[in-house]
Formats: sequence, C-alpha cells, structure tokens
Amino acid sequence: MPEPPVPALDCNCSICSATGFLHIIVPHDQFELESGEDALTSYRFGSGAANHLFCSVCGIKSFYQPRSHPDAWSVNAHCLEQPVDLAIERFDGRDWARAKAALDEEEAAG
Repeated sequence: MPEPPVPALDCNCSICSATGFLHIIVPHDQFELESGEDALTSYRFGSGAANHLFCSVCGIKSFYQPRSHPDAWSVNAHCLEQPVDLAIERFDGRDWARAKAALDEEEAAG
C-alpha cells in the first residue's frame, strides 16, 4: 500500500453509496488474499465488467474487481483492520463515463 495519505475514491453510484464502499485501488501484483477465497460469491450486473465479490458467510464486500481499474482490485477502506490515513477524492459514479474519463486524464497528468 502507498505511503499515507493513501488515495481513496468515494463513489456516489447506487451500490457504493448504499453500502458505504470507500475504494482503495491496489494493483493485482500488490494484493494477496490470505484466506477465505472459497467463501467468495460473485455478482455482476450491467456491462458485467466489474466482478463484485461477497463473502457467502457474512455478506461483506471487502474487495472486488472494478471496471474502472481492470488491472487492480478495489479494497474497501472500511474493511481494513487498522485505520489508514486517506486522501479521499469524489468519484461521480452516477455519471460513470464522464468520471472515468476525468480520472484517466488525472492519472495521465501524473
């Protein structure tokens, strides 16, 4: 994970706002699921590009494969055992295409 403050996205789409998901984007090669893979259940909707993973035992979605970042996982900051200092940026998931284009421009600018 990057040094604090860790960048996080606060999305206002219907799912994220209803569940309180606060996104920390972690590249696939920097993420290791230590246990519980056998308890994960997948849910896809809309374009099907995002793979929402839920624990089949408790129902929590602690991380998932977002369509906005196909090479990374989105980890829910609220599911971390230790609090992390976050730099929160708003992401307008209700206007996903425009918000994704702005995010791409921001990341390209560096």
